[in-house]
Amino acid sequence: MPLYEHVMIARQDLSNAQAESLVEHFGTVLADNGGNVVDSEYWGVKTMAYKINKNRKGHYAFLKTDAPAGAVQEMERLMRLHEDVMRVLTIKVDEHAEGPSVQMQKRDEREGRRERR
Repeated sequence: MPLYEHVMIARQDLSNAQAESLVEHFGTVLADNGGNVVDSEYWGVKTMAYKINKNRKGHYAFLKTDAPAGAVQEMERLMRLHEDVMRVLTIKVDEHAEGPSVQMQKRDEREGRRERR
């Protein structure tokens, strides 16, 4: 099955538990349609570059999935209809990177950064 990565932004006025339950909910939607969530990360509340629906901040979540295209389309459709989800980005990838995403790594552990002057 194809591999996908999803980033979801939820409204800022949700609690952390509600935002994490959204991730679990959409994971079960994917599982019901023949896919599975390989890994999921909750990135926390982050400030956005511009306002979306009068919100400056949002709960960010990251999902790595292994699912057929129909399951991904159904999950994206339900995400767009859900009132707490502001934005969704889905990317098809050749393989999932091992370990935590760049957002979850400490600044010292990131490779390829040059020193500030």
